[in-house]
Amino acid sequence: MMLYPLRFHPILKQTIWGGDKINQLKRMPNGQPSVGESWEISAVDGFESVVANGDYRGYSLPGLVRLLKEELVGTANYARFGDKFPLLVKFIDAHDDLSIQVHPGDALAMQRHNCLGKTEMWYVLGGDIDARLIAGFSRKITTEEYREMVADGSFVNVLHSYSVKPGDVYYIPAGRVHSLGKGTLVAEVQETSDITYRIFDYNRRDKNGNLRQLHVDEAADAIDFDDVSCEAKVNYQLTDNKPVKLVSSPKFTTFVYHLTEEVTFGYGDLDSFVILICTEGSCQVVMDAAKETICAGETLLLPAAAKDVRLLPSPTATLLEVYT
Repeated sequence: MMLYPLRFHPILKQTIWGGDKINQLKRMPNGQPSVGESWEISAVDGFESVVANGDYRGYSLPGLVRLLKEELVGTANYARFGDKFPLLVKFIDAHDDLSIQVHPGDALAMQRHNCLGKTEMWYVLGGDIDARLIAGFSRKITTEEYREMVADGSFVNVLHSYSVKPGDVYYIPAGRVHSLGKGTLVAEVQETSDITYRIFDYNRRDKNGNLRQLHVDEAADAIDFDDVSCEAKVNYQLTDNKPVKLVSSPKFTTFVYHLTEEVTFGYGDLDSFVILICTEGSCQVVMDAAKETICAGETLLLPAAAKDVRLLPSPTATLLEVYT
């Protein structure tokens, strides 16, 4: 069967801190209430994306990797990850503050959970006037101080806080303490992992009235206590119809494009799948004889076998391009 741009059914997750911004973003006026996350491309066990278009409709993402192997993910990726798709893409609507948390690196996650760790990035799609987020320490603390400050509720006082606006980008390597604040809507790119250690959750209770579980001890081993005054915000200058690099890491590389005219992406020398996330506007994606239209709030997966891919904005579009 011919390969083509793959579209997946979103996996919508209702959370105690979710709102209605994802319904608005994805143009679902009758959507579920309190949707905190939309998993766009996922191979996490139990939450596997399913193809929504074309000849491979109905295939799960892991099943497609097993079937197509290097054609889908690339030779180096298949040698490195085998049948495990390495990235997870989601939209997050923080209608309320998310917990202050940290993710383990690959070594600790493999030791404890037999999975990848979680390095991630956020691209801000929207934010209320006073929306903020947390990323990294504002001053050096010890492990002992960490435990004391978590216990007395003052931990937030040693964390770096940023005001947010659409287009802001933040890089969150594993080990960096972080939290999305109330009123923030982001696109998130991350390793395929669902491991989160909650450090502080504002004494919030779940739907059954119980305090949510914290992972203070587990987090202590995962936190990078040397992550002090590191600038989590990525500075960049958007240029029409030109690639602008946002993140380049061993886990993934991300560019942003603001398209006002037709462009062609040449992937002949790239040994990787490519994920396109539309953040504004819409455009047609043409791969060989296959065509798919992508609009704000939608995501496509281009197989590694793709060579020249044409993008035709109508009339403009902003896209994130992600690969490993």
